[in-house]
Amino acid sequence: MTDPYKKENQEIKSILFVCLGNICRSPLAEAIAKEMATKYSLTMECESAGTGSWHVGEAPCENSQIVASNNNKDISHYTARQVTQNDFKKFDIIVGLDKSNIDNLKKMGCKDPVLLGSFGYNGEDVPDPYFFDGYEGFDKVYNMIQFCIDNLFKRKILN
Repeated sequence: MTDPYKKENQEIKSILFVCLGNICRSPLAEAIAKEMATKYSLTMECESAGTGSWHVGEAPCENSQIVASNNNKDISHYTARQVTQNDFKKFDIIVGLDKSNIDNLKKMGCKDPVLLGSFGYNGEDVPDPYFFDGYEGFDKVYNMIQFCIDNLFKRKILN
């Protein structure tokens, strides 16, 4: 049986996490993946981007910076950017954080984006933390992202 998330015999050396604005979920995913790559002594490029352009140049939102800091990660220096056509050639795997991101990536020409929730949450979306009340949503989203990235690495990168 072929793996729909990894091309046959392809070693994953680069990964791009994509959400809507690149100011809350995908920067957290980038930081978690970078830490995981370091933990496993992997030479891997991990980045994030958004499908929308309205936050380009901005730092991650305050609550994402706080939840990252509470988990020993510093994302304060990250800068939001919009995904580009070149990203589809540059990165071995493009990971969308929700189905809307996947749909937008496909409309932009990305052939094989994968849904992060497929790695531990039965294909569920990683929800935008702003759909929760206050800071609590950021903690929930962080934990979901971390769990899924851990599974992504175990299933697709470390094998």
